[in-house]
Amino acid sequence: MSGGVDSSLTAAILIYKGYEVVGVTMQLSDSAETADAATVAEKLGIDFHVVDFRADFQKNVVNYFVAEYLNGRTPNPCVRCNKKIKFGKLFDFAAEIGADFLATGHYARIVFEDNRYKLKKALDIRKDQSYVLYNLTPEKLSRIILPLGEFSKTETRALAEKFNLPVAQKPDSQEICFIPDNDYKSFLQNFAPNAEALRAGEIVNTAGKILGHHCGVANYTIGQRKGLGIAAPNPLYVVKIDAANNQVIVGEADEVFSGELTAENVHWIYTPKFPARVQAKIRYGPRVADCTVYENLRVKFDSPQRAVTAGQSIVFYDGDEVLGGGIIS
Repeated sequence: MSGGVDSSLTAAILIYKGYEVVGVTMQLSDSAETADAATVAEKLGIDFHVVDFRADFQKNVVNYFVAEYLNGRTPNPCVRCNKKIKFGKLFDFAAEIGADFLATGHYARIVFEDNRYKLKKALDIRKDQSYVLYNLTPEKLSRIILPLGEFSKTETRALAEKFNLPVAQKPDSQEICFIPDNDYKSFLQNFAPNAEALRAGEIVNTAGKILGHHCGVANYTIGQRKGLGIAAPNPLYVVKIDAANNQVIVGEADEVFSGELTAENVHWIYTPKFPARVQAKIRYGPRVADCTVYENLRVKFDSPQRAVTAGQSIVFYDGDEVLGGGIIS
């Protein structure tokens, strides 16, 4: 229970369905607020725990987040948190207190079909969060409940009102929970002020010509156009980040597109037969692309994709079903 409307409604729905429910809030930082979750738990009349995962979160999520940026990559901390913390440490804690299931407010669905558990997209594709859950295993899917996968956010808030939950109209949380105001550049500067990746360097074109100077490779991402400070006859975009040489490489619009990629740390919930014709997402959001994935983790797209970014997740789908995913290398 984060104290938001999604997890609060999840608890209320499960009580309504007859489950014995225990509320758990993860303390992930020194400034973490637990009051709203405690208030909801009290209103629902359920036991409530606060578990201190600050050290694990710092090690597995925050440190990873910083290291990826300092290596010229763009991380996805939510994917990492779900793998290591929410469906790692919290999943283990649920088992320790004797729970049969772990339930969360994620917008995704778990169904049992064809004699196996499947992870599927939420019915409301605009809120779908299946992308950040691809590291789950069939065994874990059998012990996870995601009640909100059938609802839209509007329906969620309406139901929360019906249950008289005090957080029914609470605004959604910010994008990255540990980054104040989503200003990751200031966060990096404060966390690692002397890092090489935050030192000024050259902006060059794809032919190697120096066009200007950047303020640290960690402050740029693939596809970026604004903030380059370069005068050119045509718009220029970041097409590559070379942390080893402290360079930001820019090119014109057509150079931002890639027809294929390679991935690492791939995890399959259900392993397809290779080469596999699937759909893939290369970033969080509703857009999917048809592609062929090969056993050596090379992915070839039917149509070139914009801003393929090292460090982000690529997640593979068969229609609504999540097959697995990995990290773009």
